[in-house]
Amino acid sequence: MGQPINPQSQAKDQAHIPALCVARVPIFNHLPIDELAAIGQKASMQNYARGSFIHRPGDASDRLFIVHRGKVKVYRLADTGKEQLVRILRAGDFAGEMALFSSTEHDSYAEVLQTAEICSIYRSDVQDLLRQYPDISLHMLAELATRLGSSEKQTAAISITSINARLGQYLTDLMEKENSTTITLPMSRRLLSSYLGTTPETVSRRLGEFENQGWIQQSGQRTIKILDADALMLVE
Repeated sequence: MGQPINPQSQAKDQAHIPALCVARVPIFNHLPIDELAAIGQKASMQNYARGSFIHRPGDASDRLFIVHRGKVKVYRLADTGKEQLVRILRAGDFAGEMALFSSTEHDSYAEVLQTAEICSIYRSDVQDLLRQYPDISLHMLAELATRLGSSEKQTAAISITSINARLGQYLTDLMEKENSTTITLPMSRRLLSSYLGTTPETVSRRLGEFENQGWIQQSGQRTIKILDADALMLVE
């Protein structure tokens, strides 16, 4: 028979969740434990069901939100109604950073793909933290620079390169990120096609062509072994 749950212990564990949440984020995880606890006190936790939205275009953007558990996709809709994936957020990822510097509105959707626990910190609280812990500003600027570079690269790729080149570059970038020739696609082919600005059928067809060329070897829907990275980087 299991041990009964101690209400005081459970409450204490719940109180630690926001601190654990912020400890996962690159802009905070370099801080000492006591400082993480102080930041955690400013964070609030909320549960979101699959299919719900954390924000939609036009909603006030006034907080930093951090994924503690679950998965969230951030995307925009073109005038044609076509979905353009911006990024997939997993445990430890965050969004809403631009709201920390000025009052603005969201221009994208943040939809929950898997039941999620999200902790939020409002703009005024984060600004207080930046003044109290200046090192956070440097880590935040580094993260913003990385995201800006990735966004510019994605936009340029969609506008000037072929789907073959975009897919080949995506696979080799993922190989470098995972530091392995065997990679696991971090999203479904439907979401990957949205990210690359094409259709799921085209992604599947191009992967099949890459495999026939002897450049990759597929295993299931997500696992791919890179056999010729040079060919993928040079494909037109």
